[in-house]
Order: sequence, then C-alpha cells, then structure tokens
Amino acid sequence: DVRVRLRASLALALLTLAACGGGDSPSPATATSGGASATTTSGGARATATSGGARATTSTSLNLAARVTTFGGLSQAHTQDPVTYPQTPPVGGPHFPVWMNCGSYPQAVQNELAVHSMEHGAAWITYRPSLAKEEVDILRNLARTPYVLVSPWKDDTLPAAVVATAWGVQLRADTARDPAVKAFVDMYANGPQTPEKGAPCTGGFGTPQ
Repeated sequence: DVRVRLRASLALALLTLAACGGGDSPSPATATSGGASATTTSGGARATATSGGARATTSTSLNLAARVTTFGGLSQAHTQDPVTYPQTPPVGGPHFPVWMNCGSYPQAVQNELAVHSMEHGAAWITYRPSLAKEEVDILRNLARTPYVLVSPWKDDTLPAAVVATAWGVQLRADTARDPAVKAFVDMYANGPQTPEKGAPCTGGFGTPQ
C-alpha cells in the first residue's frame, strides 16, 4: 500500500533529518517569496507557502533565461503535513522529510516529495495526461539523465503541455520537442540553483520505471 510505504519512508527520514537543511525548522513551515500566502491544515498543524507573486522575474535575455521564470525566498522547512503551493507545479518551499527518487513515473507523484527532490537538485518535468505518447516518450528519455524526475500532472490543469521545474526556476513549453526543455535539464539538473547540490535523488520514496 502506497500510504503505508510512504509513512514508513517518512519515519525513516525523521531519523536522518540532521543530514538535510530543513530538519530543524518549526511548524508551521513557511516559504516566503512575496505576495499572498496559501495554507493547508492537517491534524491541527499548518504548512504555509507564500507565492512568488510580483517578485517572480523573467529574464529578457535572448537565451534560455528568456523563457525561465525565477522565484526567491523559498523555505527549505520540513513538514509531515500537506502543503498548498502557490505555483503549479510548485517551485520549492516546505516539503516532506523524504524525497521522491528520480526517474520516470507513469502516474502523478506527490508534490511534497518532488519538492524535496528539487532541493537535492532534481529537474522535475511534468506534463498533461493528454500529451501524446510520442511526446511522453521524449520526456521519459530525459529521465535517463541523473537528477531528472518525470511524471504526468494529476490532470490537464497544468498551465502548459509541458512544465520543467527546478528549485526556484520554471519553464513552460507547448511541446516536448521544444529544445528549451532539454536545455533546461542541461542547465538546472543538479545546477547552481540547487540548495543541497549533490544530495541524493535515490534512496528515497518510489520506484521509477
């Protein structure tokens, strides 16, 4: 059962929190990027992520940066409660103590796990479930690269056909064939924006295909 395995993984992670930067953060967990806050409550505890809002900036240079939106002030706090993130998909903020193993998954993964993977350097590529199989195969092939996590979004509310996200940065694309998607992976998978560069993207939760 997925919930049982996730609880077991969380329990194991709690024994090793000292190895990861968010372990000492109090609850409620908070990520701050300016703008209005979004909250969710579970069992009386609260995790809060604050939207990038007006502080999210897009470069005007004529390279990959012209397509990438950046967000700052993201909390690395650990929480065992669900988090409502202001971005879709989330770009960082409070997350579970255990991470999602990098690789390709046929179903949507839990945001709080994927955010922890991004803290460790993962470039998380999500796509609409309606994306053509040929394009999905292109994205899954990218998951052969270390520090890449590929999964469908839970539904077609994803703001673009394909969204590539790493900690604090995000790219939208209309097709998996867009060369900017591969360029994003090359630039940001375990890239300079990573809070815990070189931390593992294996040994966590999940079995990728």
